[in-house]
Amino acid sequence: MIPPGAEHLGAQLGADPWAPGGPLPATYGPWHPEVVIGADSPGALLLPPAEPTASWVYAPRGVWLDDDLLVVADTGNHRVLLFHRVPAADGEPADVVLGQPDEHTEGPQAGGAGPEAGMNLPTGVLRLPDGRLLVADAWNHRILLWDDLPSADRPADLVLGQATPYDVEPNRGRDPTATSFYWPFGVALVDGRLYVADTGNRRVLVWSDGAPCSPDQPADVVLGQPGFASRGENRDGPVGAASFRWPHTVAGNGGGVVVADAGNHRLLGWHAHPDRDLPADYVLGQPDMATAVEFPYRPQTGTGFRFPYAAVRTPSGLAVADTSNNRVLLWDGEPRDQGAEPRWVLGQPSFAANGENRWEQVGFDTLCWPYGLAACGDRLAVADSGNNRVVVWSRA
Repeated sequence: MIPPGAEHLGAQLGADPWAPGGPLPATYGPWHPEVVIGADSPGALLLPPAEPTASWVYAPRGVWLDDDLLVVADTGNHRVLLFHRVPAADGEPADVVLGQPDEHTEGPQAGGAGPEAGMNLPTGVLRLPDGRLLVADAWNHRILLWDDLPSADRPADLVLGQATPYDVEPNRGRDPTATSFYWPFGVALVDGRLYVADTGNRRVLVWSDGAPCSPDQPADVVLGQPGFASRGENRDGPVGAASFRWPHTVAGNGGGVVVADAGNHRLLGWHAHPDRDLPADYVLGQPDMATAVEFPYRPQTGTGFRFPYAAVRTPSGLAVADTSNNRVLLWDGEPRDQGAEPRWVLGQPSFAANGENRWEQVGFDTLCWPYGLAACGDRLAVADSGNNRVVVWSRA
């Protein structure tokens, strides 16, 4: 059976990509692209129209996926799009546009209306089990919370990281604290704990009881720094098991967490949820905890990363957006050491390849700077930022 949307995707290449022996590389295993949200770019890298619509996105960097909801951080348009389903066909419009007065406005702070009405480069998005919606409004150095899923654009019910909805200074205009942010890019709820990748402060903050209900509720744990007032890159020292350069997203690993430390080209993992600043138990992407090497000018492997900006737990294991290698790596089971080989790679014909759109053209299954991931059941949503789209993949 041809999945929904396949008619359009196959037409891009003049073939049916779902037929046995079709054009999909064997390295994809059971995975295939199902539907595209955003730019329709067959044959070449195209930018979306200067005036956005509810169907187009520009450099999306975050995505959330559930059985009945798809949330896209339309980062370049300074807004968030809500779809009350996984679209059945390419190019379907969003049901709700948040952060802009209409679907055609694209400037920061709601086209100039002000931070109380808009956003500035939103990235991480998350829906909590109780229905609340969280948006990491990264360049306003805050997290926005809605008490329920908005049916139309409206201001957030709670702002974390700033004293008022009108303030946008990093760290509230002073040194870091347990209630401030500097470029918070990633948000995740793992085993009831809220994790925030506070990227500009080179740390991860943890609220042990979930999302706070007050902007003055301090985080319980800080990872990557010796205290809440510190923000040095790699703790102002060499790379180690307890330091970050650009922590960007957090994901569960079946009892603990992994942090995508993009600037150090690695993932750090904790077997159990840390209750204080503790060194990681294992590293992925580097041979040891003291190495942070990028290898851009050689054939790649499945165990090395270049700027891995996102990780997410899937029902079968772990998925990593290996952003600068223009691919998504998938493991069966939980990898616990650098030598754990991924089973599949999406976006490339082999584990050695790493070209943007395979150095060819934009196709239904190519990637250019995949920046965000979300998983639900047998679906994986990829924020394909360089191609100005989100692609939902399905596992057969």
